[in-house]
Amino acid sequence: MSEGTAQAVYPPSAEFVSQANAGPELEQAAEADRLAFWAEQARRLHWDTDFTDVLDWSDAPFAKWFVGGKLNVAYNCVDRHVEAGNGSRVAIHWVGEPGDSRDVTYDQLLAEVSQAANYFTEIGLVSGDRVAIYMPMVPEAIITMLACARLGLTHSVVFAGFSAGALRSRVDDAEAKLVVTTDGQYRRGKPAPLKAAVDEALGSGDDAAKSVEHVLVVNRTDSDINWTDGRDLWWHETVAKSDTAHTPQAHDAEHPLFLLYTSGTTGKPKGIVHTTGGYLTQVSYTFHNVFDHKPGEDVFWCGADIGWVTGHSYLVYGPLSNGATEVIYEGTPNSPNEHRHFEIIEQYKVSTYYIAPTLIRTFMKWGREIPDAHDLSSLRLLGSVGEPINPEAWRWYHEVIGGERCPIVDTWWQTETGAIMISPLPGITETKPGSAMAPLPGISANIVDEQGKSVGAGEQGFLVLDKPWPSMLRGIWRDDERFRETYWSRFADQGWYFAGDGARYDDDHALWVLGRIDDVMNISGHRISTAEVESALVGHHSIAEAAVIGAADPTTGQGIVAFVILRQGQEDTGDQLITELKAQVSKDISPIAKPREIHVVPELPKTRSGKIMRRLLKDVAEGRELGDTSTLVDPTVFDNIRRGNKV
Repeated sequence: MSEGTAQAVYPPSAEFVSQANAGPELEQAAEADRLAFWAEQARRLHWDTDFTDVLDWSDAPFAKWFVGGKLNVAYNCVDRHVEAGNGSRVAIHWVGEPGDSRDVTYDQLLAEVSQAANYFTEIGLVSGDRVAIYMPMVPEAIITMLACARLGLTHSVVFAGFSAGALRSRVDDAEAKLVVTTDGQYRRGKPAPLKAAVDEALGSGDDAAKSVEHVLVVNRTDSDINWTDGRDLWWHETVAKSDTAHTPQAHDAEHPLFLLYTSGTTGKPKGIVHTTGGYLTQVSYTFHNVFDHKPGEDVFWCGADIGWVTGHSYLVYGPLSNGATEVIYEGTPNSPNEHRHFEIIEQYKVSTYYIAPTLIRTFMKWGREIPDAHDLSSLRLLGSVGEPINPEAWRWYHEVIGGERCPIVDTWWQTETGAIMISPLPGITETKPGSAMAPLPGISANIVDEQGKSVGAGEQGFLVLDKPWPSMLRGIWRDDERFRETYWSRFADQGWYFAGDGARYDDDHALWVLGRIDDVMNISGHRISTAEVESALVGHHSIAEAAVIGAADPTTGQGIVAFVILRQGQEDTGDQLITELKAQVSKDISPIAKPREIHVVPELPKTRSGKIMRRLLKDVAEGRELGDTSTLVDPTVFDNIRRGNKV
């Protein structure tokens, strides 16, 4: 990345500083007594039984936080706001893809969560049972999650874009008794089946999923579906007719709140276990401080799906535990056209907007005239999540979406960490485009070499978390050995969690996350991260997005192959453009990092969560048959890629 531009510093405005939730005293308190600090954050919640110890780390790497404490997550997210007199506040502005919408107040949310909890009890579910949720972004999905939390049912949300096979593996591993789904979902303006995938996943006869007793179906698209009597139930005939009053019971702080399956290198998904007290403490604390949230004033919008951890933490539990008003949008950003997100911001006066760099770069590709056509003056804070954001996209986000007035919180965290770990605090931090800056108060991280020694400024190393944190994963479901091996074995002697990401400090000790260590290429013995090369390419005025992979090379071990998308209105000038791009990378990083090949392509292969499938690009670059393309939004993208330019 270009040091001149990337190192420019953006301090928060005096006006923002004057009203910020988090000031320097937060860091001072955390440094003075870390565990007392976390106890104070925990007490922002309602506890039915107070905890006796903040942390028990005696069985490391298996932590216990807030030992002896009992609380109810749903009570903290819903009931207590109603009891405080805020029942008429809108909790959810729900926007459906076809144009339908619904506002759900905290009063209404409490009634509907209570109905679901009562019905789940009626069909025999008890605390500790597991429930699989395979749903699009409809209010009933959030209601189901909260009803599970209310009863101590451990939920497993499976992204509604996943295949029947992926659903089945997760249902079987968790031994889910109930699957909650919809008849269909809207995708790019048209209804698409969903219940059919559940039927396929659960099988029949000898192949039937043994654990599943019921399938509860929300009518979303009025689709014709197959029906299994005795197993299948309509939400509107059952849940919607249940009692709206329900008394929540407290659960132990270490009770498993949810499982969330994430991809494993061996192919078998890992069921990440998150618990009740520590998880809710940290997501609630980070939502309040990182997003500077003002209940009753701000309107928050996290663009993630509930199928991912971002949706769990900053679309359900973080916002609702703080009494937030938030937008939940069902559809894609370009349905019915590319103005959709900005129309929603304008209509609901969204003040905080939290999205992935992939979407920001997509907006760049579409052109600034689209956001410029809308009044985005309600925005006061922007956030980035999911991958390191390249400086060019950061600056575009700041200027075009944020009108140069909104601080940007570039957040680093993972499914496994449960909550934000490294991020600017918007009223304190002077930010640098592309840098997550520093661990949050109460969080301890370091960048080390293979031997576990801290690296110096400018050196790449391994990002480790060297002290336990409240929202940390408590294990992999029923696989303790895999948990130890995957996350704790590399630095077992030190007892550190290894995140799997590379990072570096700059001269000011700002922390730059470089992406997965398996996204580091070895070019003639030099370690070069794909993120750095992508950032340099996108620094060129013609390029909206880039994906880089290391392909086998007989001379250098690996050769850098780049795939780039042009910005709206930019022309492919052929050899001239390729020459300019190679020069840009040489200048910003090193001549060693200059790509061997650059392909100008119309699209990149992305999953429905927005992640670029670099593995498949590597298959293309090395001339292999493509691997599994089932999670791609558009598998035909490779036809266009193969017709792209190659130099």
